[in-house]
Amino acid sequence: MISLWMWLAFALGALLAGTLASLWSAGRFAKLRRGADSSVIPPGQGGALDDLLTPFEDAHPGSSGVALVDDPVQALAVRRAMAQLASRSLDLLYYIWDDDLSGRILAQDLLEAADRGVRVRMLLDDVHVLNHDPIYRALDRHPRIEIRIFNPIRNRGRGLRRGLEILVSLMPYNRRMHGKLWLVDGRLGMTGGRNIGDAYFDLLPAPDVNYDDLDTLLAGSVLRPAEALFDAFWNSGLALPIRTLWPGKRSRLRRFRGRLSQFLRSAEARSRINRLRLPPAEDAAQVLALNGLRWSPDVIFLGDPPQKALGQAPDGWMPVSLRPLIANAHSSVRILTPYFVPGAQGLQALVTLARSGVRVDVVTNGLALADNVFVYGAYRWYRARLLAAGVHIYEVASDTPPGRMLHSKAILVDGQRGFVGSFNFDLRSAFLNTELGVIVEDPGLIGELATVFDSLTAPNRAYSLALNGRWPAWSRGEAPATMLEPDSTMLKRLVSFLIGHLPIHRFL
Repeated sequence: MISLWMWLAFALGALLAGTLASLWSAGRFAKLRRGADSSVIPPGQGGALDDLLTPFEDAHPGSSGVALVDDPVQALAVRRAMAQLASRSLDLLYYIWDDDLSGRILAQDLLEAADRGVRVRMLLDDVHVLNHDPIYRALDRHPRIEIRIFNPIRNRGRGLRRGLEILVSLMPYNRRMHGKLWLVDGRLGMTGGRNIGDAYFDLLPAPDVNYDDLDTLLAGSVLRPAEALFDAFWNSGLALPIRTLWPGKRSRLRRFRGRLSQFLRSAEARSRINRLRLPPAEDAAQVLALNGLRWSPDVIFLGDPPQKALGQAPDGWMPVSLRPLIANAHSSVRILTPYFVPGAQGLQALVTLARSGVRVDVVTNGLALADNVFVYGAYRWYRARLLAAGVHIYEVASDTPPGRMLHSKAILVDGQRGFVGSFNFDLRSAFLNTELGVIVEDPGLIGELATVFDSLTAPNRAYSLALNGRWPAWSRGEAPATMLEPDSTMLKRLVSFLIGHLPIHRFL
């Protein structure tokens, strides 16, 4: 008689064999379906952005211009302006591009740019493209637009085959391209925490929650490594042309244009757009506010290589670059992260800093505001240990203006060096997802980052945590402290408690 253990061993062996077969098959599929290599179009002369940026670049040779963009409506307007002024190329890399109002506004801008002759390369992660393929296939029908999907599932239709493929390739499919990058004409770029979607541009009506986020507008020499990384992803073989994922399937661009135009002309869309007061295309140059760029030779672009999605080349991963920034702190480290799961190494690093006399502040979301209770559950396992070592923790409250969930990712060290990007201080960003960002040292930019931190840690925005005996307590202004996560439900607290004790923190 076959024992239970034998059945379990057989099942695990079958799953392992299926996984290996799936990995081999996926690799062969990628080799057969990958598109032709292409590269960024270098800066030229005669375009609108060439005329605008050349005087700044000539005045700051070898330097980089950076501006912090924290206002959500401005972040949308700047992206629109870059598309409207493009004359040669738009290279876009995004984890999420939603098919909502902001996503459709920017899709229309991309179509208009392509109609002018601009080459558009659009690289999207598969997690949020899956089930929305027809939209992107239609855009891809434009002769000047090519869309590639990063780490895609081969079975695009809904059904058992797709479910089985996701199951047997769960670990490879769990590695995602989480970066955000917008490059135009070799003259301007933008990276940070914002995806393309209404929640990132303050477009969701109450009671839905919008996101508080940060972008950096980039110009000058910092664009060269950003462009090189985009090309590395585009040509990696992990990014497959969407047209090869649906052989024989055709989506009509003309029909898509009609639906897009009809949607944007609808009364509801016009009403929401009018509330934003987005500037017209003729004001695009003013929207960019290039006089606000701060030029410095000390801007460093950071980005995970595409091989991270295969678990390869760890020496080039973001933690290797960010670790010295934090470890060499002398007086203070301030961390802004919506998802905070430091892991054993991160915990030890922060505890060591705090015990050496460095003030360590961590700002994250409170349980009532968090959009991922599992991640919060993992974070709570570290919380008391950090507080006991002297780390200061702040949790953004759910009932404060402007009523947005923290989504910004930033680090400020000694009030002199700062990082802004897509990297969350969690194990997923460290070991699974590919991330992007920039390190800056300009005093003006550092001052702006410090203001962001100060506003988010003020009593009108966040709770301050401290230990009351063995347990954390939340206090805010003159109000009495509470021993429970403020404004949270018992169910959320229970789920977060259970998750915190499971060995799954690395996958959240």
